[in-house]
Amino acid sequence: MAVAPHLISRMPALASIRASVLIPLVQQIDKRSGKTDLLLASHGLLRSQLEDPYAVLPMARYVALFEDAATITGEPALGARMGTGFKPADIGPIGMLFSLSSTIRNAFERLSKYVNAVQGATSSGVFEEKGDLVWSYRIVDSSMWPRRQDSEFTLAASCQLVRSCFRRGWRPIEIHLEHQAPRDTRSLERIFGSSILFGQSGNRIVMNRAEADRVLRTEDKSLVEILERHIADLVDHSANGDAIAQKVQALIGIYLGHKPITVTALAAELKMSPRSLQRRLSEEGTSLRDLLRQHRQTLAAHYLGDQRAAPISEIARLLGYADNTVLWRSLRSWEKRKPPTVG
Repeated sequence: MAVAPHLISRMPALASIRASVLIPLVQQIDKRSGKTDLLLASHGLLRSQLEDPYAVLPMARYVALFEDAATITGEPALGARMGTGFKPADIGPIGMLFSLSSTIRNAFERLSKYVNAVQGATSSGVFEEKGDLVWSYRIVDSSMWPRRQDSEFTLAASCQLVRSCFRRGWRPIEIHLEHQAPRDTRSLERIFGSSILFGQSGNRIVMNRAEADRVLRTEDKSLVEILERHIADLVDHSANGDAIAQKVQALIGIYLGHKPITVTALAAELKMSPRSLQRRLSEEGTSLRDLLRQHRQTLAAHYLGDQRAAPISEIARLLGYADNTVLWRSLRSWEKRKPPTVG
């Protein structure tokens, strides 16, 4: 019988992820393909959004982009292979805290506790089962599917953190993955160094409990406290500091071109009444109409300014318009809104 899980961290319903997590993926696509900017644009993202490592991006777009990247590069195990090059610095202070932990168990407990400083809509935890220690990871939003690349990347990166911070030849007892087995599993077995079970209820790393509890270093308590305080500030800001307009902007990024953007739909997503949503946006000096227009203008400027731009009908669809005519009307309207140039 499993011991009750502890240190479980469940993310807010609004699914988002730090831009810094996307940078290594973009670098990989740059190396293997000249289609990076088009791929980003097709998922409603701009390269400029990655310049701020603390910027928040829609997680649904990240997951879908990762799947497309594997197809474009012709590498089905792209995520797992990328995970083998993961370093503590890639997740900032959380990675540093992982590397300073006295035991492997402590490292995974801290990773679970603070993962919401990196991404949302995620459930992560550490528990004991049948004498083994298990670390679990799962995106709680079932609409984000397929997500093989994210799952394999996360588990491979976590294994690599153990190898780089604790013991180079470390191997888990078993790996669990929620997706079905690919045709060829040999590359994954080499990367993880253990047997893999597919089609599971979640993604898990099963490890030897005694090994995970072995004290391998003395912690620098002062440095650990500083890092935990810094990460806690990030978590508190992420959970409580976001303005409603920021949350609406994130939802627009997720749903634009995929489902209607209405006050009623977004209010339901944010678990508030339509009237409350409109009032909160008004208090912040904006409206859904303004936020939607700003988002579309940014994307349209990028799409139309690219020499390799998609057909105008495709751009209209990506911006959530019914047809080309509506897009052209909006472009003319935006042009009229521009303030006159002084000179």
